[in-house]
Amino acid sequence: MLIGVPKEIKNHEYRVGLTPTSVRELVHHGHKVIVQKGAGKEIGLVDKAYVVAGASIVDTAEEIFAKAEMVVKVKEPQPSECSMLRPGQVLFTYLHLAPDPEQTKLLVASGAIGIAYETVTDRNGRLPLLAPMSEVAGRMSIQAGAHCLEKAQKGAGVLLGGVPGVQPAKVVVLGGGVVGTNAARMAIGMEADVVILDKSIDRLRQLDELFGSRLDTVYATVDNIEQHVLDADLVIGAVLVPGASAPKLVTETMVKAMRLGSVLVDVAIDQGGCFETSRATTHAKPTYIVHGVVHYCVANMPGGVARTSTFALNNATLPFTVALANKGYKKALADDPYLLEGLNVHRGKVTYKAVADALGYTHQDPRKAIAA
Repeated sequence: MLIGVPKEIKNHEYRVGLTPTSVRELVHHGHKVIVQKGAGKEIGLVDKAYVVAGASIVDTAEEIFAKAEMVVKVKEPQPSECSMLRPGQVLFTYLHLAPDPEQTKLLVASGAIGIAYETVTDRNGRLPLLAPMSEVAGRMSIQAGAHCLEKAQKGAGVLLGGVPGVQPAKVVVLGGGVVGTNAARMAIGMEADVVILDKSIDRLRQLDELFGSRLDTVYATVDNIEQHVLDADLVIGAVLVPGASAPKLVTETMVKAMRLGSVLVDVAIDQGGCFETSRATTHAKPTYIVHGVVHYCVANMPGGVARTSTFALNNATLPFTVALANKGYKKALADDPYLLEGLNVHRGKVTYKAVADALGYTHQDPRKAIAA
């Protein structure tokens, strides 16, 4: 198979779909890889390293999309990239379609096969290709939130861990999954006062066993969420409904009632955000103020630590990329029901139910789609 890796073009996005190590693995399996010139330059993955690994370097994204049978990316295709997709071409990347009707429309119109990292599952119902970026984003959310609490960033001027004689900041984490757990770990390490809310008693029990008295676990009801959000210095939005839009857990009324200079970090913004006042921002302009509350809603947070994120992502995606290349997408999906969960769009049809329901498309069963 001929696999193409374009340079990412989203604002301040320096991750790359394949590392030289991943390229070498694919070449070892008999495949050809073309990489756009400078695709990994910003994180130290120079063109020469790709050539040594067996890739060919091409000058433009247009060449990648025109030639490759499968395009491997990191972030969702931008409109200019969607226009270059071909019918039957496989796109393997993060998509986050439910809150993005325009991208969905363009992917459907392209006739391409869109396989989304974020909806691939494993035998335990986890999301193995989302997990590494969730780990990164969870950890980043605390350092970003701590920075936003500084007065120069319009925050309240609160040090997350306090100092002897001065109480620490209160950090409230909404959601006890991978993002929430990693956020809690970092906040506890910085000696903040940390509360995590989740709707799963089993998950809260696991977190209690993991962190002990360093973490307060609270069952997530409307009343409990409101109580703790209004008392927080920093709130991390870490909720996820796989493939679907995130629920709005913090209303604008709650935001109005929060302390001036408190901070909201919405890690769920890729799926539409879990605060009513959220809107996607970029690394170039990461924050804005609503009702005196600082909002950090960068839609590609892990791109801020692009080298770490690229290697972590490739560790997770490479086995699936190899399977798609070795078997062809139809057999790879038919053989692996967990990879099949990643199929979101297939030749003009929406094949992921949560996306179809969110955006008003007729859902096509993915097994019937690849069998047709």
